[in-house]
Amino acid sequence: MHKPPLHHLPLLLLLSLILISTVAAAPTTITQQFKEAPQFYNSPECPTTGAEEDESVGENSIFFSDQAVHVALTLDTAYIRGSMAAILSVLQHSVCPQNVAFHFVASASANASLLRSTISSSFPYLNFRVYPFDDSAVSGLISTSIRSALDCPLNYARSYLANLLPQCVRRVVYLDSDLVLVDDIAKLAATPLGDTAVLAAPEYCNANFTAYFTPTFWSNPSLSLTFADREACYFNTGVMVIDLDRWREGDYTTKIEEWMELQKRMRIYELGSLPPFLLVFAGDIIPVDHRWNQHGLGGDNFRGLCRNLHSGPVSLLHWSGKGKPWARLDANRPCPLDALWAPYDLLQTPFALDS
Repeated sequence: MHKPPLHHLPLLLLLSLILISTVAAAPTTITQQFKEAPQFYNSPECPTTGAEEDESVGENSIFFSDQAVHVALTLDTAYIRGSMAAILSVLQHSVCPQNVAFHFVASASANASLLRSTISSSFPYLNFRVYPFDDSAVSGLISTSIRSALDCPLNYARSYLANLLPQCVRRVVYLDSDLVLVDDIAKLAATPLGDTAVLAAPEYCNANFTAYFTPTFWSNPSLSLTFADREACYFNTGVMVIDLDRWREGDYTTKIEEWMELQKRMRIYELGSLPPFLLVFAGDIIPVDHRWNQHGLGGDNFRGLCRNLHSGPVSLLHWSGKGKPWARLDANRPCPLDALWAPYDLLQTPFALDS
């Protein structure tokens, strides 16, 4: 095998570094092209939200309306295809799609104008805002988890929604980007939160709750007593209805950060952004019908095996876990339920012909 002369090695090293930096920068661009979605209109019975240009604030006043359904998602280049499908599914199944206001949270280092133009191209009439999230606000608090994808700072943005969204947004439905709705999101958004609850989510009390924390946690009485007065059950943080007013009043972002700081000193859990939520809220949430989060369709966090639906009706399908439907479809190795995601895929295939 021919070896390069020694005096060429610095040049080769420089070229390698350039190549590495180019590859590292690649995720800041969107190489996929997406089709334009149909426009969806309100039914006659829909309430008025003031969804018109408001000269006093210089933008669509739906973002300041209690009559709107406020939906928050994170937005990045890696999951943009899933986000587009989620948006389409929300609009398609809404009785009042023009009353939905989308709040997208993107990394401050992302190309926000590119993300905006991608969304606008497929959804020209969408009511949406993009909010920059400073990764450094949380990156120093993140501990490594069992899957590297879970360590992305943007995964923790859901803990900062009360700070990022306008103060006048009092309630929001948070959704992950790997799901689709097959029901009207307004039903979920209207979940009664009672007099004190901060959030609502489907709750799973048959799950082994102890598995979400390490033996170090359970063997320490001062830590394990955290759940002493609560009937703590697992809930998936990919679908939540959040009262932002109560969140702000209780300063729950700080409470979550305190657990993350403890995790850095003594490892008390293994699984990314979920355990701090459980530590703060498990046992104190309003349970939502399981139909609103048929989760785990991406399989487990190691192998991404195919899963079946849970028993009962379905309003939302969630591909949480390692396997994502778009990746399995592209690899021609789909799971059976990935066929339920495919109709919402707006990816423009290279061989598509204009009708």
